[in-house]
Amino acid sequence: MISQRARYAFKAMVALARAKPGEGLQIRQLCEQEKLPRKFLEQILLALKAAGYLTSRRGRDGGYDLLKPPDTIAIGPLLRAIDGPIAPLPCLSRTAYKRCDDCRDEAHCELRIAFSKAYAQYLSALETTTLAEVMNSASEATDASHKAVADVLLSD
Repeated sequence: MISQRARYAFKAMVALARAKPGEGLQIRQLCEQEKLPRKFLEQILLALKAAGYLTSRRGRDGGYDLLKPPDTIAIGPLLRAIDGPIAPLPCLSRTAYKRCDDCRDEAHCELRIAFSKAYAQYLSALETTTLAEVMNSASEATDASHKAVADVLLSD
């Protein structure tokens, strides 16, 4: 399960991706638009900036903007930047590998075998799915929902 911090980070990134390129959004705007707590959001935005996802401008017209296009921002690395390792077991982690303390033999470890295939598929999806793809899918789902409502209303 992802943390609340990751949920807020993802919402902020989507909002910034929707903003006009080069204009960005102020923290106040992000908080109001996405219903996010300001103090928590400030820390998250600083972490995203340090991870190379955002740029910021100071001053009255300041704010945050994406540093990279949404179609180049994969969900997996973004999640790792906020939550740290995402593997279910330390012996499966790409970024924080550690042999399990109670493991006699990784090659024959039932626990590792049980989780490795599912984790590989999960990881592949996270590494290849971009912010732009998620936004497009959400937009298509909204369009389909609006069309279904319109069809029902027109059929009456």
